[in-house]
Amino acid sequence: MRRPAAVLFDRDGTLIHDVPYNSDPERVTPFPGARAALDRLRRAGVPVGVVSNQSGVARGLISPAALDAVNARVEELLGPFHVWAVCPHDETDRCACRKPAPGLVLRAAELLGVSPRDCVVVGDIGRDVEAARAAGARGILVPTPRTLPGEVAAAPEVVSDLAEAVDLALLPGDR
Repeated sequence: MRRPAAVLFDRDGTLIHDVPYNSDPERVTPFPGARAALDRLRRAGVPVGVVSNQSGVARGLISPAALDAVNARVEELLGPFHVWAVCPHDETDRCACRKPAPGLVLRAAELLGVSPRDCVVVGDIGRDVEAARAAGARGILVPTPRTLPGEVAAAPEVVSDLAEAVDLALLPGDR
């Protein structure tokens, strides 16, 4: 079996509980099993990264320094990531990096020196899967209560938790 060149995760709602515009590292709470899932990929030699929309920066609701502190707390709790790709823009900026655009996935793959076609993107909403598809990557959806039924129906691969996402990511997939 061919392993993925990298697995890229959405941050809020996928790796950690979503606290809107969180600027307090103490409010970072990982999902159960997140560390074990990430460590399994690390042991398999698969680089892991984060691809995350953070419009609170553009809106002035969170400073870049506070975002860095929250991300550092994520790493403290979940272990090191090989790459972070963050979009600090608002939807009205019409940037190429804000998911569902492919920019974050493309940037992360470039920083890792791999093809986006060999990457897996794991997220909790349709925008994550759409960004994967737009970049030519494989998308896996891990729904939460905020995931819309239409997003679940449209996702090519849906699992119930991060452990299952890693199981699936480590298997070859159709794209």
